[in-house]
Amino acid sequence: MKRISIGVITLCLMASCVSKKKYVALEHENGEIKSQLTKTTVAKEELEAKFSEIQSRVDSYNSKINSLTEENDAQMVAVGDIAVISNDTKKSMRETLKHVDPSKLSEAKTLKDSMNLAISYNLQKSLDNNSLNEDEDIAIDINETVVMISISDKMLFNTASYRVSNKANDILQKLADIINSEPSIEVMVEGHTDSRSINTGAIKDNWDLSVLRATSVVRKLQDDYKVAPEKMIASGRSSYHPLIENSSNENRAKNRRTRIVILPNINKFFALMGNVE
Repeated sequence: MKRISIGVITLCLMASCVSKKKYVALEHENGEIKSQLTKTTVAKEELEAKFSEIQSRVDSYNSKINSLTEENDAQMVAVGDIAVISNDTKKSMRETLKHVDPSKLSEAKTLKDSMNLAISYNLQKSLDNNSLNEDEDIAIDINETVVMISISDKMLFNTASYRVSNKANDILQKLADIINSEPSIEVMVEGHTDSRSINTGAIKDNWDLSVLRATSVVRKLQDDYKVAPEKMIASGRSSYHPLIENSSNENRAKNRRTRIVILPNINKFFALMGNVE
């Protein structure tokens, strides 16, 4: 019995020693893992710091590239001898030209030609939107960078008078809508007469009559239709720019007219092109 007890105790001591060795080994292994984890964490933090630095440099380079692109787009380019436009403007112009009649577009050989087409399209679109249509008393002619609207004498004035009649209200309202729709538009109002001489108490000659009629229209547009006066010019051409020979009453009636010349500021006008559908 004593021998058996001693053997059991010996086995228990041996088992205890083996467990302790395993424990020490596990502790050592655990320490190495913790050390490796610490090193990995430090390396990860260093990599994140380097990545953040690289990303910051990339963002800085992108910002410089975008800035250079914007500066390049804003650079002004000469167009013949009539205007300068930016690359941004050229992009807008190309978008507008997508809507232009292909047959007309095929005739555009230069940047100036394309610009004139784009301006004409936008101005005609404005006219169409305001229901200002051509008939025997109204003639619309788009010539390069201007729109010329000729209104017969009988639609605006009584014979030999420079006072605007009430029957002109509708046409002047439509014109005011066009002028007020675009901040860039400026307007010249030209009075034209036939060749017959006139001399009354208030009117000395055709020069007088043509100028007085132009200023009457300008005042009407300013006072009744809120067109900014700084956008308008009043001028008289007397009888020296007839449409046709003053050889008959019918021809003279055609020569008696008021011409509204719409003059867009090229740079400002193109800035508005992004809104054109």
